[in-house]
Amino acid sequence: MAAAAELSLIKPVNPIRPFGRPVVRHPHLKFRIAAAAAAMAPQKPKKAGKTSIKETLLTPRFYTTDFDEMERLFNTEINKKLNQAEFEALLNEFKTDYNQTHFVRNPEFKAAADKMQGPLREIFVEFLERSCTAEFSGFLLYKELGRRLKKTNPVVAEIFSLMSRDEARHAGFLNKGLSDFNLALDLGFLTKARKYTFFKPKFIFYATYLSEKIGYWRYITIFRHLKENPEYQCYPIFKYFENWCQDENRHGDFFSALLKAQPQFLNDWKAKLWARFFCLSVYVTMYLNDCQRTAFYEGIGLNTKEFDMHVIIETNRTTARIFPAVLDVENPEFKRKLDRMVEINQKLVAVGETQDIPLVKNLKRIPLIAALVSEIIAAYLMPPIESGSVDFAEFEPQLVY
Repeated sequence: MAAAAELSLIKPVNPIRPFGRPVVRHPHLKFRIAAAAAAMAPQKPKKAGKTSIKETLLTPRFYTTDFDEMERLFNTEINKKLNQAEFEALLNEFKTDYNQTHFVRNPEFKAAADKMQGPLREIFVEFLERSCTAEFSGFLLYKELGRRLKKTNPVVAEIFSLMSRDEARHAGFLNKGLSDFNLALDLGFLTKARKYTFFKPKFIFYATYLSEKIGYWRYITIFRHLKENPEYQCYPIFKYFENWCQDENRHGDFFSALLKAQPQFLNDWKAKLWARFFCLSVYVTMYLNDCQRTAFYEGIGLNTKEFDMHVIIETNRTTARIFPAVLDVENPEFKRKLDRMVEINQKLVAVGETQDIPLVKNLKRIPLIAALVSEIIAAYLMPPIESGSVDFAEFEPQLVY
């Protein structure tokens, strides 16, 4: 999904990180690196194998769902209201595969990586690791959905399979980027060691729609910024973001179609509550995560909070076309609440870095977690914006743009 999301791509502020791009709290991942001595030697180094040098704690979420319910939802014999014509049109769009030849590397990648040093290099490697893991988690989910729905609804199943193709392509491209830094994410180990977070189908739809759309706005914003400010173009991967974000956009459009095909997920008071909940979860997670990684955004010439608010506002406007209710993110009070959450989270991080015994740390965390939860609830209870562009006359979705 969006390396999306992980630029939202991206993933964990531990206290509240449940959503973002289909991505799970995960055990240590293994990385492998070519022998450092070879890179340092003036003569041509001998061919060296890769060895494991460290384990890094990543926290992308992997999702699983109720596949039996998924099959019922998209069974054309059970659900006569499914708009198969829309799915077929989307399938043709995916089959076109606009980015089939887009992700082609050149020597500029390795040269840029070699020039990158210090804190920026470290934070950039983390970005690549997290983004790759996020894309890979999307690949796993979409691939399984494509397999399970093949008999029930071949058109929808093929779209999921083609989206898994996109995610695999993104993950592979990012993993190749890690090789420029003499690293490689062991996706085989990741597959075997993964843990899953279970979401019901409707929650998968909400969360994944948001993660794909927020991924689009993150990528296109960074691409446009660097196009106008090429002096901050520290690594060529950003040059690929214009086409890349269109994959995210198409994925989001497909999930929009899935939601429209299931009006019960959009047309009652419970849907409004859940829509606001997932919006808040994604926006808060992104904001807190990014504010922990300001060095990355400053390294490419962006103000982290300004960037995030732009992405949140644009994503919210896009989401309002399909979700029955969204947050009033353009209310200045919403940003003030986000900033207070950042302050509290920074204190939580500081507590974790002290030398206190675990019991003392936990006691210090209690009032901070309570304050953080209080701010989250207050943001959720702000008057929402009634939205949605689908008129469910007799439960049949009709666009009213």
